[in-house]
Amino acid sequence: MTLRYSTDIVIFGGGIAGLWLLNRLKNEGYHPLLVETESLGGGQTFASQGIIHGGLKYALGGALTEAVNAISSMPEAWRQCLKGNGDVDLTGVSILSDNYYMWSDGSLRSKLKTFLGSKSLAGRVQSLERDQYPKFFKHNVIDGTLYELPDFVIDSSSLVKKLRDNVSKISPPIFSIEKGNYHFTKERDISNYSLVLNLDNQEIVIEAERFIFCAGEGNAALIAQTDIKSVKAQVRPLHMVYLKSPQLPRVFVHCVGDNFSLTPKLTITSHADQQGQTVWYLGGELAEEGVRKNESEQIKVAKELIHKLFPKLDTSAAEWNSFLINRAEADISNNYRPDDAYLLSEANIITAWPTKLTLTPSLADKVVNTLHSDSIAASTSNGVINALGKLLAQPELAQTYWD
Repeated sequence: MTLRYSTDIVIFGGGIAGLWLLNRLKNEGYHPLLVETESLGGGQTFASQGIIHGGLKYALGGALTEAVNAISSMPEAWRQCLKGNGDVDLTGVSILSDNYYMWSDGSLRSKLKTFLGSKSLAGRVQSLERDQYPKFFKHNVIDGTLYELPDFVIDSSSLVKKLRDNVSKISPPIFSIEKGNYHFTKERDISNYSLVLNLDNQEIVIEAERFIFCAGEGNAALIAQTDIKSVKAQVRPLHMVYLKSPQLPRVFVHCVGDNFSLTPKLTITSHADQQGQTVWYLGGELAEEGVRKNESEQIKVAKELIHKLFPKLDTSAAEWNSFLINRAEADISNNYRPDDAYLLSEANIITAWPTKLTLTPSLADKVVNTLHSDSIAASTSNGVINALGKLLAQPELAQTYWD
């Protein structure tokens, strides 16, 4: 038996990008539904450090690049949403830190890099006097300069839950599907795709004005299931490290290195596990350069780096772990990373990546503008959502990597 439904928007991917788009498009009057093959927030979303930044690290070469211009307005866009005044309601989402910091050590190159970056973002960065340092830096940093950035850190788990709950009060439009139980077809229209779900002995065909692929690394598999040719995906691997201990202080900082890389030597954010222990989550050059190291090698390097940067800090009782994760993005030209959120349309499919967590509102703006430019009108019924609600479960919320 085959059932057929029509709707306006079907979103693939239950990470930050997909859930944000679901909220935004509902607020625009559409009746979008979202499908996820695993858990909400799993993969790249919960692997993010949660930093909502304005692009300082891209300005460390002393120039305002396109990446800086694209990202500079993002912290304010997020803050408006957190206040309930933006395009998506984020009231109640947990903010882990209202401020983020950048510390340059005593080396000449590091100081120069930080100075140039701060000059490129004049008015957005403030150097602090020693008596203004947060407690941790007063006691653990000997030499160098500490800068306060207009950036902040959100709790990704709280964000995913809020975006899910916003749309789940009546007829939740979020559904769990199994990877092998769907495919795309052009059986009714040679130019547009339909989604076919195989549920036991029942086949459900869903026609949509637009299918939006925003499943992060999963976009590559979705592209492969169709014959769209205009967009390619790429991944950039990271080897992330975390340590947790009840004695760890809460720290949020970019530690700028003494080479000419635009990536901080170490980026630290602080979180909490289910037992209430503080978790230091470590990224930056450590994560990028560690992709060829095994777990023990990467943790050894991380321990040495933490001791070098903060020799007074006692981490002897901490539990250390690491994991590999891929950042997913569009491959726009010879493995070049887009400066901004990116999307491309072909047939009735929009393939999209926010590129970075902080650019998620920019991606939503681009999708909405594309739908309006293509004269995609909202459907008059959410019948497919009601029907699928009787047949499909909702995906669970993913666990954080340290839990």
